[in-house]
Amino acid sequence: MNQNLTKLGAQLREIWKQLGNAQRLSVLSATFVLLAGLGALAFWSSHGEYSLLYGRLSDGEAAKVIAALDDAKVPYKVGAGGSSILVPTEKVHLMRMQLAGRGIPRGDGVGFEIFDKPNFGISDFVQRANYVRAVQGELGRTISQLDEVETARVMVVLPENRLLLDKDKYATASVFVRVRGNSQLQPQSINSIRFLVANSVEGLKPNHVTVIDNLGNVLSENSDNDSLSGLTSTQLASRRNLEQYLGKKAQDMLEKVLGPGQAIVRVSAEINYDTTTKSEEKFDPDGQVLRTQTKTDENTDAITSTSSSPAGISANTTAETNTAASAASPLNSTKNKKAVTTVQYEIGKSTSSTMQTAGGIKRLSASVTVASQVEGAGAERKVVNRSPEEIEKLRRIVASAVGIQIGGDNPRGDSITLEELPFNDQLATTVAQEFQQQQKHELWWSIGRGAIYPGLALIALIVLLRLFKRTPVQEIQLGVPVGRLMAGQRAVGNGHATGQESWGSEQVPGVVSVDVLNRLIKENPSNMTQAIREWMDKGRSA
Repeated sequence: MNQNLTKLGAQLREIWKQLGNAQRLSVLSATFVLLAGLGALAFWSSHGEYSLLYGRLSDGEAAKVIAALDDAKVPYKVGAGGSSILVPTEKVHLMRMQLAGRGIPRGDGVGFEIFDKPNFGISDFVQRANYVRAVQGELGRTISQLDEVETARVMVVLPENRLLLDKDKYATASVFVRVRGNSQLQPQSINSIRFLVANSVEGLKPNHVTVIDNLGNVLSENSDNDSLSGLTSTQLASRRNLEQYLGKKAQDMLEKVLGPGQAIVRVSAEINYDTTTKSEEKFDPDGQVLRTQTKTDENTDAITSTSSSPAGISANTTAETNTAASAASPLNSTKNKKAVTTVQYEIGKSTSSTMQTAGGIKRLSASVTVASQVEGAGAERKVVNRSPEEIEKLRRIVASAVGIQIGGDNPRGDSITLEELPFNDQLATTVAQEFQQQQKHELWWSIGRGAIYPGLALIALIVLLRLFKRTPVQEIQLGVPVGRLMAGQRAVGNGHATGQESWGSEQVPGVVSVDVLNRLIKENPSNMTQAIREWMDKGRSA
């Protein structure tokens, strides 16, 4: 085996010595291109496609993940900012499962994993402190999952457990958030954080949760809803939301008709925050209803006699005398009849109680500005005003969308102002032009960057073709007589004559053809090889 390799190396060295400069340069160029291609193929095959393993990691968690990947001998890449780590695509899910088994990453703070290890003999105070730490850590991790929040920390203060409760001591919480890109959290995100924290801690109210950002801005207000400041802020917020809602409705409708950015709508609303309770009683005299009726009938009969005797005689006379006298005296008979009727009627009555809550709209006013129509481009641009009919149509559209009462029946006194003005779009035009130029530059740069490697390959191919064209083509003279060729071979083989002398020997009739040359090579390959080498040396010397 070693002898064969030695012979092969000797033959290659001998061939290299016999090549010309142009041929050597061609071989070196081809070898370099081949090795470069093999190296690029090996490089790209060893660097496969990478995918995201974990993102939005803190420095501490990223260090833990990198240490685990180093232990597992898994290649990785660190993304921009150091908060994301990428691994080969085929190992993403496997590494996630392995790292999850080791509890990596856990996020900032300590969560409920603090209770995974049994701790015997600890006091109730330490147990309670660990619970508060776990709640704070879990809330911080949860808030960090919001797209707008990069990191978050939560501090919770709980009152001590006592037999007698103090109403002045209640649970409070503070939330510190680091916002992405130094922007500001939206109000809905702030309220979501406050309610999340309040519903995770027993006895904590959303108004007792304070949220601040990394810029030092207090994003929440600690005011009770029943206080004056709380009511004022609530009223302002509700008025602002109503105005924004109505303005957005009208502006969206106008932009559908006129185009994006062609209209500006602002709505002002006066809201009645008074709470009114009204009670009313009405009597209907025509609506009588019999309630009670009482009827009483009285009949009285009385008979009296009139005596003509002087006073005192009747009493002093005997009974017989009185009887006779009574019979002789005249009688008076009296009859009385009385009827009493009492009737009571109920008069119809209606009672109503009306309670008007706060939030009614007292008055609406809208200010609308639409962009003037423009015809032409460049220096030929000119403003074309809309007709009064078109302006009135747009005005009615806005009034109907917002709910403004126009015309004669307008008890609230609503008003709407619509004006047509030319908008200053110079800045927007400049920005659009710069953006288009930037897009063109990026397009040409991407095309050039994509074509640089094929261009280099094409240049290398052209250079090789030129080198091959400049290389002289060595041909065997088929018209050489056979006797001269054989004589030259014998002379060179014996070492008594040079190449020039061998060709000058006596000519033997006959000419070397392709068939004869093939037969000579098969019969005596060593002599033919020596003859070809002599011929090549002759070509180089010439």
